[in-house]
Amino acid sequence: LLGPVDEGNPAAVPRRVLDEREREGVIRYLGVTDDVRSFICQSDVVVLPSFYREGIPRSLLEAMAMAKPIITTDVPGCRETVVDGVNGFMVKPRDVESLAGAMEKMLMLSKDERDRMGWEGRKMVLERFDERIVIKKYVKIIEEVTGDE
Repeated sequence: LLGPVDEGNPAAVPRRVLDEREREGVIRYLGVTDDVRSFICQSDVVVLPSFYREGIPRSLLEAMAMAKPIITTDVPGCRETVVDGVNGFMVKPRDVESLAGAMEKMLMLSKDERDRMGWEGRKMVLERFDERIVIKKYVKIIEEVTGDE
């Protein structure tokens, strides 16, 4: 696990639980970083089981840009990053069995199959989420709304 522990959020996993799971060897909590690249490079897959309605998660875009398959939830923002079975797997929000099943399915794939998924994700991020494409879409919408075409 990588990222901050949201101590002030009652829905967040408490730090003491993370510490317990780490002592049990169930997880490895890596803390917080400003540069995720080395962590993504070492990963076989990036998993974000968010159940929040959020924008497109940067963590998933970064993973896709680095050709890593992803597992994420069927919620707005996250669902736009994955084509189930193509560049990763989509799971039901707040569904432990769905998440565990997708993780098991990912583990059952060969390295070549995971690599193929990763490259599909990279292709997707370049075609849909490249900064230039996103800015161009914003400008077009602003022009349509303001009538300045």
